[in-house]
Amino acid sequence: MLKAVFIKKNGRLCRCSVKGHAGYAEHGQDIVCAAVSSAVQLTANLLTETFATGAEASAKGDTVNIRTDGSDTAAKLLDALYVHLQCISEEFPNTIQFEITEV
Repeated sequence: MLKAVFIKKNGRLCRCSVKGHAGYAEHGQDIVCAAVSSAVQLTANLLTETFATGAEASAKGDTVNIRTDGSDTAAKLLDALYVHLQCISEEFPNTIQFEITEV
């Protein structure tokens, strides 16, 4: 199961971490992992390149971390990622576990 952890500060999303494997199919054949990976990569690229929000993205093994400056644009993009991952999870139950924490 994938684990998506979202961190809020002052009520706004400012960080996220996505790790693991969805377990929907074998590695290389898993459409849930492909969809999640694509969404996370798009969000990271938008934050770091297109909108240049001062965000940082890193990937190591099966974990991607995104840390933002907490700007309005960054929070909206992380909100959109969260909603998108929820939609994937609804279509493919028991593939993504969510955690939201306020710091």
